Amino acid sequence: MECQMQRIAIAGATGYIGGRLAPRLLSAGYALRCLVRSPRKLDGREWTSDSGVEIRKTDLADAPSLTHDLSGCDAAFYLVHSMMSADREYAERDLALAFAFAKAARDADVRRIIYLGGLGETGSGLSEHLSS
Repeated sequence: MECQMQRIAIAGATGYIGGRLAPRLLSAGYALRCLVRSPRKLDGREWTSDSGVEIRKTDLADAPSLTHDLSGCDAAFYLVHSMMSADREYAERDLALAFAFAKAARDADVRRIIYLGGLGETGSGLSEHLSS
């Protein structure tokens, strides 16, 4: 019986952490499905030419499409935090996208989600972005 390679989805592969996580997962023997808003942001990264890498242009707000993009993945990293806005709507949208990702992952039978929240200070007086 042949052992099938585990596939891991990374939402946020174009970011600082995702871009460093991906080559480590590949070297550990995992196949990757990178879910990105802009595939061109991965141009020039050596690890993207690995045969175990699949890049999919993904809209995290499109639940049916996201469920499809997560299908066949054993685990998913959620490393997405928008840097586009810093008002109250930002925090609400960030939370809505995270919940939508969790639902899509459940619907796609993803067994594990690894979520990375913001790093840094806690408490009062933080920007909407940091407190989200």
